[in-house]
Amino acid sequence: MPDDIRSGQRLSGNCANCFGLCCVALPFTASADFAVSKRAGQPCTNLQSDFRCGIHTRLRDKGFQGCTVYDCFGAGQQVSQVTFGGRDWRQAPETAERMFATFPVVRQLHELLWYLTEALALAPAAPVHPGLRDLLEATEALTLLGPDELAALDVGAHRQQVNELLLRTSELVRATADQAQKEEFRKNEARKGQARKGQARKNHRGADLIGARLRGADLRGATLRGAYLIAADLTGADLRLADFIGADLRDADLTGADLTGCFFLTQPQLNAAKGDATTRLPPSLVRPGHWGA
Repeated sequence: MPDDIRSGQRLSGNCANCFGLCCVALPFTASADFAVSKRAGQPCTNLQSDFRCGIHTRLRDKGFQGCTVYDCFGAGQQVSQVTFGGRDWRQAPETAERMFATFPVVRQLHELLWYLTEALALAPAAPVHPGLRDLLEATEALTLLGPDELAALDVGAHRQQVNELLLRTSELVRATADQAQKEEFRKNEARKGQARKGQARKNHRGADLIGARLRGADLRGATLRGAYLIAADLTGADLRLADFIGADLRDADLTGADLTGCFFLTQPQLNAAKGDATTRLPPSLVRPGHWGA
């Protein structure tokens, strides 16, 4: 396994080594997230000749909030510098179509690499670490395929294989939260019934929690996989050891929430939410600049 994968350095966007692929390959529609619409393959009007964004420091002010919550997980520089060997689509226009088609595929693979890397850092998941390592190496090998092979790749099938082990990882990690809670309740026999009810409420996989009032909620060890938490009030919520894979946190209020020890939470998800200096974060994530003091 390459050292940059272990450290996570290759799994975050490096715009200096990318040909502005997210600004060209991906489509977007005029909305609260984007000030204008553009089709896939059409360069954004803000993309400069050096492949940098002309309004990067003013994206939110200019109505491009969607750009501030996007991360290619390092797929941009991988496709630009490795898959296409540093040939950019402007100087070599014959590469453009294949490059733009390859980018979303590699982005999915790099996202899987990010999850697998985090899973291998979770001690409770030790029983599945061998399988996770095998899938990490297999996924890394896929990112090194040529453009035609990547275009023909069944990413969905590979994602399903990865997801099976990520689900098992989640179960093992969240079980530690359940055990800690059981220990607490053993000290207070009167709360045993509440313990059982609390555990039943821990499964919010795919739940519609849009605008939900979850202020101060005890969601330790909860599965929030794929949950819709748009504009949910999670102020002061206890989200330790919660699984956030695929959760939609747009405009969710995390002010004062405790996210320490949560897992599969990505920087783009965090960037889409609201919070402040009292929000407790995992050490691997950065407090978004637009959050309040």
